[in-house]
Amino acid sequence: MNLYYELLQYPIFSMKEVNGLYSSERTARIALGKLLKENMVLKIRNGLYTCLSGENGGPVANRFQIASVITPSSYVSHHTAFEYYGTADQVFYEVYVGSETRFHDFEFDGYTYHYVKEQMKEGIVFPEFGGGVRITDKERTITDSIKDMNLIAGLEEVLSCLVSANSIDETKMLKYRKR
Repeated sequence: MNLYYELLQYPIFSMKEVNGLYSSERTARIALGKLLKENMVLKIRNGLYTCLSGENGGPVANRFQIASVITPSSYVSHHTAFEYYGTADQVFYEVYVGSETRFHDFEFDGYTYHYVKEQMKEGIVFPEFGGGVRITDKERTITDSIKDMNLIAGLEEVLSCLVSANSIDETKMLKYRKR
């Protein structure tokens, strides 16, 4: 068995997946340690890993996938969600992550992952072809970004994203605004 090829099935994995491939935890830890040393696997943060792509030398997991697994309840939010939907003019090197569970901000692959306290449970979706991404829907993204405008993107950037947004459900917007 080639552990690297087995782990490529998962954009992001933990020791749980590695342990499932071996008869003992010790053997699994040693095998993962070898891949880390050979720079075939990268440590995202404690307990989370991704393989390096043989095609481009970068991480297999993208920032949206990483944000979606930091905690069991984490999801992409605010300006980062606008980037995912393709309505942001600028790419930020900050990734905004909503979660019930607090985590310490950290850096990985040039991006800083910032914790944002969860405001409500509604409006979090799994896009059909999102590769495991959990994200606020467009209406919730707009509502959150307006509410936290001065903390994250600023007036000009939020307005720019709003102008680019399409197919918005106004009833959802009103529902989220009241929360």
